[in-house]
Amino acid sequence: MLSSIGVSCDCRPVEIDEGPLAGEGAPALVKRLAQTKAATVACLFPHSWVLGADTVVVCDSLLLGKPVNARHALEMLLTLNNREHKVVSGYALVNESAHKSLVRVVESTVVFNENAGDLLQAYVATGEPLDKAGAYGIQGMGGALVGKINGSYTNIVGLPLAEVVRDLIDLGIVTALIPSPSAALSP
Repeated sequence: MLSSIGVSCDCRPVEIDEGPLAGEGAPALVKRLAQTKAATVACLFPHSWVLGADTVVVCDSLLLGKPVNARHALEMLLTLNNREHKVVSGYALVNESAHKSLVRVVESTVVFNENAGDLLQAYVATGEPLDKAGAYGIQGMGGALVGKINGSYTNIVGLPLAEVVRDLIDLGIVTALIPSPSAALSP
């Protein structure tokens, strides 16, 4: 998403335990995970701004991360079917050498259509849901399952772009979507 608006970056995936701590709600979980991801990479690139992000789906009080397998994905989709849920994303911007950081949480609401079970099974068979929070990707075939959204579309995709860009500008990392020559962003 950042590349598509002219913000150059390198991706550095990190392996961390993404499970919630006891009693941890969605906002606290995504903040913690985003901070941990950003801090882990910031240690490797202390003079760069690093962006870490995480997204979870919440239906009632049930936290839905990425499914562990196809059966789990189908269970998640059946839970969301014909219902409203929240998509909660956290992001952190960290510059270790400058001792600066910022963490935010953004929530959006999604309403699934009433989808037939065979449609949900066919969607799971595509493999698309297997690496997505809540077992669907609104930006792909999973968009056909969605009837309505309220909030940030890009947040539902996984990164609240408008909010991130505002912070990148406020922090002087980019200027009017033209990267500052002295700033580097390493998510």
